[in-house]
Amino acid sequence: MSEITDSTQSTSGTSGCPREFLVSVELYVPTVASFGLRKPVVPRRKADTSKTEDTPRSLKEKSSWMSVARTPTGAGQWRPATCKLTDEDESCSLNIYVDETILYQTIYIHMLNHFDIRLADSSLFLRKNCMALASAGGQRWGSSANTEPIYFQFEDADTCNTWLVLLRSYSKPEIYGQTSVSRDGGLYRMWRQVELSILQGRNLGNHFKAQLDANASSATLSEGDPREADPVDLDAFCEIHLNDNICARTTVKKGIGSPDWLENFSFSDLPPFETLEVTVWREKKLLKPLLLGSVRIALTNFRRSEAVEGWFPVIQTGGVSNSIQVGEIRMKLTVDEEIILPHNSYSGLLTVLRDRNVLEWMSDFERRLHLRTTSYQLMCIAIAKNVLVEHITEYADREVDGTPSSHNTIFRGNTTFTKTMELAMAFYGKAFLESSIGSTIRRICSEKISIEVDPVRSGKGAKEVERGVDQLIHWSQEVWNQIYAVRGQCPHELRRLFEHVRKLVEKHYHTKDSQDPHDRELPWQSVSAFCFLRFIVPGILNPHLFGLYPGLPNARIQRSLTLIAKVIQSLANLNPNVQKEEFMRGIKDFLKQNLPAMVDYILVVSTPVPSDPYSPHSGHPAHSHQRLNVVSSLHERSTTMPVLERESIPLLPHVLDIPRHLARITSSVLRSARSADPKGKSSEGDTQHLSGLCAQCFDLEDQSLARVSQSASAESYPIALKWDAPRITSTVSSAAPVSPASPSKIVELRKASRPYTAPSLSDLSIVDYRKASSGSMAPSSPVPFDLSSLRRGSVSDIPSSPKVTSFPEERSPRAMNRPRFLRPKSISAESISSLASPAGVQPLRSPREFQDLEASRKRKNVLQGILTKR
Repeated sequence: MSEITDSTQSTSGTSGCPREFLVSVELYVPTVASFGLRKPVVPRRKADTSKTEDTPRSLKEKSSWMSVARTPTGAGQWRPATCKLTDEDESCSLNIYVDETILYQTIYIHMLNHFDIRLADSSLFLRKNCMALASAGGQRWGSSANTEPIYFQFEDADTCNTWLVLLRSYSKPEIYGQTSVSRDGGLYRMWRQVELSILQGRNLGNHFKAQLDANASSATLSEGDPREADPVDLDAFCEIHLNDNICARTTVKKGIGSPDWLENFSFSDLPPFETLEVTVWREKKLLKPLLLGSVRIALTNFRRSEAVEGWFPVIQTGGVSNSIQVGEIRMKLTVDEEIILPHNSYSGLLTVLRDRNVLEWMSDFERRLHLRTTSYQLMCIAIAKNVLVEHITEYADREVDGTPSSHNTIFRGNTTFTKTMELAMAFYGKAFLESSIGSTIRRICSEKISIEVDPVRSGKGAKEVERGVDQLIHWSQEVWNQIYAVRGQCPHELRRLFEHVRKLVEKHYHTKDSQDPHDRELPWQSVSAFCFLRFIVPGILNPHLFGLYPGLPNARIQRSLTLIAKVIQSLANLNPNVQKEEFMRGIKDFLKQNLPAMVDYILVVSTPVPSDPYSPHSGHPAHSHQRLNVVSSLHERSTTMPVLERESIPLLPHVLDIPRHLARITSSVLRSARSADPKGKSSEGDTQHLSGLCAQCFDLEDQSLARVSQSASAESYPIALKWDAPRITSTVSSAAPVSPASPSKIVELRKASRPYTAPSLSDLSIVDYRKASSGSMAPSSPVPFDLSSLRRGSVSDIPSSPKVTSFPEERSPRAMNRPRFLRPKSISAESISSLASPAGVQPLRSPREFQDLEASRKRKNVLQGILTKR
């Protein structure tokens, strides 16, 4: 049982009493580190199997491949532990206790970076709600010399998110330009993400002489080897390493040299890019896995936000001359890296976005700008502003008007309204979907349930078909029982959306006055068209896409899930008499028996109840209480935080970063502008809103270039090293005189810390250099008064006070003593493609000059290419 408690007696930050937070977790203890600990008590009697387990027995980690270390040295164990976070003003430490009294590790959180505290992929341990803390030797203390990351598992997603935000609030964000005298505490911060899809393998286990360049730093795409090879029967899985740290694993797939994985991974909040390595292992029964080879990729070579898909050679290393290719794997890779400006820099963009319904922006982005992945960023901004439900209902009023086309929109259409409803259900209802079908689906997959009721497919007699129908009814009943049991956990936001859809149908189709039973059922069917057709049933069909099961189930299990999904959808349609397939008519009694329960389910999920709108889980007031304790602590401490550091703390309860979402929207629009045909004809319709949006994005591009240039120029001075150096607490070191850095070292530090896309001093004209050095290009546009709703529940809600200062010389002693971030070696902060102009870096202009001299060119040439018919 996970529980957060705030043990601070006082509510003010001036009492001097340390603030403490406690939480109960499951701790992963490696085998080597567990030698000095007492063995956990194992109950003698058999455990109660009536309790539903989140992870089935057959899905638990296997000792042969679940080790976290690079080499399989044996798996560790999960043990109950207690984490105690102590804030002592100048430092923050996390003590981890095993068996309530044994101190296992102490981690100094104030010495960690943001990217050292990340959510762990569920594929590592087949456990959800896990967090990884990476720390070096000087950042932790422990009884053992173990340097592996520390992994926790929290009871639920809300507790995990709360502690993720809490720990990051004490760590150091990756802020650049802290050497400059900036009111924001820096010039910009960085964010990185890698999206990887491992699709399939080819010729795995066959040995070929690798054709590699001796100077190559990474694997290259393979065009396919014309040589034929005998297929090798093997079971294979892959491990994914980023910067030599393991991040995820695929499932074990059987295949004669060509296994199909079709698994997707997303890694966010990453450190500066170095390498991505995918190792391929051969699973053997009763033996340790055998390493076949690996694919090593330098992430600095990839263009940002552009998907690259192809066959990558799997190399068995033995030196450049002795390297052997042992097959290929097909992967799809997308590398994202963004420069994030202070929140007030996006005030103009937010003003433009606020002028329209967010669904109208989604429609224009997809139809005119041809951006199909930006809807999620727009939705997150609307969620933070707490207007998403309002905008969806407003848009639904236009779509559902009682015409035949609106009827098709509700039940079978694929419009902006239905797509946004799917995004909202996936966002708000993730925990609800897990509790509805997660445990039952994992039982079906782990027990390898094979159901077939089609005599043509099975080729068996009537008795076997009848037995298959009975089996289908049994598992359909199991799935439905679990769905119905948790109907009260439907989130408040989804209840409001379902209620609005139901009332719209009642209003426009006059169902209450109709004598036709089918018309009276139409409002219920409209709710099931979203709740089941577009949410629950897709989760049954593809559990791996919704995080319900690791990897793609095999063909037989997939067939069983398809049949169960058909039965549940037939029940949701409220018409047990219509069955398309003859062999499905045997479930007619099941449908009639559960029809009243389905009507009750629809009424419950489409009827809002009084609930805390800030809580993602209805009926759990403890979650909001825990979160309020953390938010209260953040508000109290935020008065000493610089702007960029305060804005780097995600917003609870959904862990949103508004400037990051705005930066990604800006980059997407700029990429679309540069790829558009400037000679294209403008499309019909009003283009005023899109013109204003694009102008704001180009203005943000200039601001980003100015800040990067200012950071590069400021780092050329030796005094710049003062503010970025970490605070030295050793008395011996503080007493010793500090020798000045040599000029060569200063230049080396400047080159290492400057983002790769930042123009160097030689790239700038003398006039621009002087402007960048003086800081005159830094934006100073204030935030509009009504933008505070975007930061509701976050640290930025705190009103400004005369006591709050931002300049280093005016900060409080606590802020001055706080260790500042030491910028890591950013090999490729080649973040946004928008910072690299195709024609090279032009002399920079201030935002006002840019608007006066360049606005007409962009609107006449670039915008005509964006708003084209395709």
